[in-house]
Amino acid sequence: MFVEKIILKSGADLEAMRLAGAVAGKVLAEILGFIRPGVTTNQVDRFAGERMAAHGAKSAFLGYRKYPCQTCISVNEEVVHGLANDRELRFGDIVSVDVGVVYRGFIGDTAWTMAVGGCGVLAQQLMDVTEKSLALGIAAAVAGNRVSDISRAIQGYVEGHGFSVVREFVGHGVGRSLHEEPQIPNFVDGKMDQKLRPGMTLAIEPMVNAGAADVKILKDGWTVVTRDGSLSAHFEHTVLVTGGEPEILTWQTPSVLKGS
Repeated sequence: MFVEKIILKSGADLEAMRLAGAVAGKVLAEILGFIRPGVTTNQVDRFAGERMAAHGAKSAFLGYRKYPCQTCISVNEEVVHGLANDRELRFGDIVSVDVGVVYRGFIGDTAWTMAVGGCGVLAQQLMDVTEKSLALGIAAAVAGNRVSDISRAIQGYVEGHGFSVVREFVGHGVGRSLHEEPQIPNFVDGKMDQKLRPGMTLAIEPMVNAGAADVKILKDGWTVVTRDGSLSAHFEHTVLVTGGEPEILTWQTPSVLKGS
């Protein structure tokens, strides 16, 4: 079986990854600050494109396999890959925004789920558990561990709180390409289980449903929803495996971006 080579980052490439991650993180923060009841997902997506351009970046998603939007905006039962449209966000919705930017030839990939104005107890619990599972997955991304250690940390925490992990979509390596090896499942699948090495850059992204794990793709060919109509949350960071603690590339904001 052919296995695509894992690309390790160092030197100038790694510095470029840090910058791309910082741009992605800043754009995501700006988008989350823009979201409020009454705005449409089209308006959110247009704002995202404007902010990417303001930072000298472009969308890593637009045109990828003919994807038609700048970002992925998924609301309530939508899991991932939601398409921007004329839908107005309402108080009590939860909305997941997935941002990928290309900056100086490298990609930063990050996502967050937020409540629009406020939300119910179940929705808040779902978001809290998903965010915490991301933190636990990142903590396991240390050299010498394996991909399954990330997967086990996420799956154990999610299922221990009564929620379910989506199987059909997983995290992945990221760099010059949006999707690189290795794949990072949010569940232990017993298949290829690469050892983590310094220089690996990983998009770790738990996708968690309040109900069953089953999903389906809508007729638009992109939007993934829970099959049972339950709520879903999605959190993601681009993470560097180092010789010590993992480094979150989409969390930091280098001084070159401050005030831009």
